[in-house]
Amino acid sequence: MSVLIRLANRSMLQRSMALSLSRSIKTSQKKDDTAAVITPSSKEDFANPNPKNWVSYGFDYKDKTNDRNTTKLSFFTAVTLCLVWGTFLWSYSPDPQLRDWAQREAYLELRRREQAGVDLVNPNYVDPASFNLPSDEELGDVEIII
Repeated sequence: MSVLIRLANRSMLQRSMALSLSRSIKTSQKKDDTAAVITPSSKEDFANPNPKNWVSYGFDYKDKTNDRNTTKLSFFTAVTLCLVWGTFLWSYSPDPQLRDWAQREAYLELRRREQAGVDLVNPNYVDPASFNLPSDEELGDVEIII
């Protein structure tokens, strides 16, 4: 199996070397004929050139200035308004679920109970008379994990 893999790798290496040796840059003597340069023929054409070789950003395919203005406006809106101000508002907006307030209140309540010398958590938070626990005889050998 390993022999087949080595032979396959060797043949692929030889093919890639042959391809890289056969590839070369070829130039033509007619290189001036490949690009068409439009030069203004009159004073009006020279004063108001028509930009034929512009690439549209996809907002307007006929008017260059409208295309550029719409592009700049959309990028300004997307980056500045959405990303920058959106991140700022999301970071500094108040806590809608009041997690910070609940934690602050819990620390204040713990400090108040420590200063008063009371248990931090009341062992009779739920009234023991409101529910029935099984007796020790009913539990028997059941392991209780607290």
